[in-house]
Amino acid sequence: MTQGGSLASNALRYLALGDSYTIGEGVAESARWPVVLAERLSQQGIAVQPPQIIARTGWTTDELDDGIRQAAPTGEFALVSLLIGVNNQYRGRSVEEYRTQFAALLWQAIGFAGNRPQRVLVVSIPDWGITPFARSQQRDRQQVADEIDAFNQAAGEVCAARGVAFVDITAISRDGGDNVAMLVDDGLHPSAAMYARWCEQVLPVARQALSSP
Repeated sequence: MTQGGSLASNALRYLALGDSYTIGEGVAESARWPVVLAERLSQQGIAVQPPQIIARTGWTTDELDDGIRQAAPTGEFALVSLLIGVNNQYRGRSVEEYRTQFAALLWQAIGFAGNRPQRVLVVSIPDWGITPFARSQQRDRQQVADEIDAFNQAAGEVCAARGVAFVDITAISRDGGDNVAMLVDDGLHPSAAMYARWCEQVLPVARQALSSP
């Protein structure tokens, strides 16, 4: 799924890659965190187009790869974000497989950014184990947390090796993330209020990325 548009002819292009957290399952398009991020950057004097979003609820790393091939984004982007992996964890897939497929996706993201790793940012996987949805499935909260941490550690290590910023929002997701105000009606996905908190964490990293050569 994509969203496009421009503020001005010289506004910077932004590509957001991911899953339900990037497409904003259950919230208005205007509340999706990549959309909010682009707006906040523009308000602070860095004109950024509304993001082109390639994401779908339920996507794993390999499904995002297929989605990217189908969408076939063209041209160079000034900023690329990547948030993927929760569905790998949810389906019980291995960290080793995730590391390999995530590394391939990150390589693509760097390519979309004109081979500039400093223009790419990765957002950590939030912890859904604290949500009412997880409780309804009788999922072990500690096990989910441990697995999420392992996936995030793998992604962080790949990012460090490639010189890509890794933004940790997992702690934010665990801080009151089970509050009804922080969730949409499904009791699983973040609300606009939670995405706004994520954006506060991502915004300075995105500003720094866009200030790089």
